[in-house]
Amino acid sequence: MKYSLKSSFSRLVLIVFVSIFFVTVIGRIVTVSGAWAYCVGWPVCIPTHPLGYLKLVHILLVGMASVLMIFLLRKAWREQRDQNLLLPLTTVTGVLFFGQALIGSIVVTRVYPLHLVILHTMTAIALWISLSVLVFASGVLAKDSTEIIKLDFRQRAKDFFVLSKPIIVLLLLVTTYSGLVAGSKAWPSASLTFWTLLGGTLAAAGSSALNHYIDRELDKNMQRTAKRPLADGRLTAAEGLSYGLALSLISYYVMAGFVNLLAALLSLAGIFYYVIFYSVMLKKVTVQNIVIGGGAGAIPPMVGWAAATGHLGLAAWLLFAIIFFWTPPHFWALAIVRMKDYENAGVPMMPVVHGEEKTRRHILVYTIELFVVTLLLPIFNLAGMVYLISALILGGFLLYAAWRVFKIGGNKVAWTMYRWSSMYLAFIFLAIMIDAVV
Repeated sequence: MKYSLKSSFSRLVLIVFVSIFFVTVIGRIVTVSGAWAYCVGWPVCIPTHPLGYLKLVHILLVGMASVLMIFLLRKAWREQRDQNLLLPLTTVTGVLFFGQALIGSIVVTRVYPLHLVILHTMTAIALWISLSVLVFASGVLAKDSTEIIKLDFRQRAKDFFVLSKPIIVLLLLVTTYSGLVAGSKAWPSASLTFWTLLGGTLAAAGSSALNHYIDRELDKNMQRTAKRPLADGRLTAAEGLSYGLALSLISYYVMAGFVNLLAALLSLAGIFYYVIFYSVMLKKVTVQNIVIGGGAGAIPPMVGWAAATGHLGLAAWLLFAIIFFWTPPHFWALAIVRMKDYENAGVPMMPVVHGEEKTRRHILVYTIELFVVTLLLPIFNLAGMVYLISALILGGFLLYAAWRVFKIGGNKVAWTMYRWSSMYLAFIFLAIMIDAVV
């Protein structure tokens, strides 16, 4: 591997590196000298002392570096679409740069908690590591594009939208908002709602995109997933990885900067749980993949609760338990319908490993357990009559669907169970919201 600055991309990376170096040096001088106190404001300030001009210069340098970073990101996404290292690395570097600027702007414009100071420092360290690696990698790997590829931007927008798994994201947002309302015991403020749901949307979409990236080869073997953007080749693997990493990182900055630390850490834990623990470690290894992996989808209501209260109580853990016990019967019903797909892809889902009959029995058992768990909220006086009546009615319908799966079997009743369980989760959490505010 020979380092070279022959490509325009590697030269631009070096220019960005130098510009951020000057931003960092001047920023450090501003901090040490106390110049920040003589030019208050963001993004523009008016100096009240000669030292204040250092702060103004720093702001201007940040602006120039931001423009250069935008050009670099644009160039990477146009010319390095097939580079499995360069595109993700450039994208992550860009997110770290703008994330540090965001946290920095919060720090200088309001009273800030200690965790944001630590985040600002850790981001700076991560940014310099990624920048240094990018300078070297671009000199070794980057090549100027010899032809201009015409891209269908409308189709690409649709593909990135699909990569985010919007239906799953919507369901997760319902549970997140339910936790937010239940924790607040009232309709939360528009500001808290916006930032919590924005952070949740980014986290869920980023996790989904990373799941698409991890499963791209597996998806080719399943009829249900063969036309996904990465499996079908409409988007490159590098684009899928970059998109997922970017959204996941941005989600943390949004949660940490505008909600609170606990909500941010829980959201990050959900990303790691789903991407690493489930998608990488469990999905293709054990028949208990859905049972253990169900914890990932159960974290969003806890995020909402933490956003509202700053802590976790028994009610938050019971909301987690509801989704945890809901997940296996929901996905095992789908696995019965798509059993051949999972078998062809080598995914050890319950019906593939133990057969349909045992799976149907497990669906009924977990549905009964789910019904019992939903009743714990009123038993512990954590929910009222609106929720109790709703839980009994909705649980009755779901138990009936599970009983039919157990007694009758076949794809038709399994598909009905799958659809009913999706609606069940949405309605049970809607009941939680209504009960909290009446």
